[in-house]
Amino acid sequence: MVQHKVSVAMVFLAAVLTIAPAWSAQTPDLSKLGIGKGELSNEKAVAGLKEALRVGTDNTVKRTGKQDGYFGNPAIKILMPEKLRTFEKGLRAVGYGPQVDELVLGMNRAAERAAPLAKDIFVKAILQMNFDDARKILSRGETAATEYFQAKTREQLAAAFGPVVEKSMNEVGVTQRYKQLVGRAQAIPFFRQESFDLDQYVVNKGLDGLFLVLGEEERKIRKNPAARVTSLLKEVFGRRLP
Repeated sequence: MVQHKVSVAMVFLAAVLTIAPAWSAQTPDLSKLGIGKGELSNEKAVAGLKEALRVGTDNTVKRTGKQDGYFGNPAIKILMPEKLRTFEKGLRAVGYGPQVDELVLGMNRAAERAAPLAKDIFVKAILQMNFDDARKILSRGETAATEYFQAKTREQLAAAFGPVVEKSMNEVGVTQRYKQLVGRAQAIPFFRQESFDLDQYVVNKGLDGLFLVLGEEERKIRKNPAARVTSLLKEVFGRRLP
């Protein structure tokens, strides 16, 4: 059973090393990573690995980059910042609960608009992965590839998400609504509100949610037969490799 789990992990990770067409003339010898031995050929493994990567990436973007992709998912829904919880409670106490709810909805809509930008950035990071990276990932847990992507892409994703989040927050009125609520909160006795970068908060929470979903997709492909939605995935990931 241990050998089977390790082999499946190798199958998933080798996808990252073989996706680039430019490498087709120099396809790595997967047998060096324990792939392609026995009944499963290198060519079949490579095809399955590319398919796994495509499915995992598409599923992540589809789950997050749609209406209610964040707002409707309790695991990644963006709530009011911890630093603003007192601010939130005070506003709700004096009847501004609906306006606070609109603010929360707007933050989630901004993240949903930004999420599709992740796809191309992930692909670029994948193309840069080398065998040393793969060996390190293989020695770690069931979301090791997701953790690698986070380390390699989070800064770039934040830069890409920033302008989209800012534009969306303005378009749906989040920024204006936040300023209005802060102004109204000033009338609450003993209320004191420090400056807070709401846009940056949404970017960071949006990325947290994105990587959480990506990790779930990685686990599915590794462990759940129901996630192997094509005949190729069923053949490659359902095979008991030596």
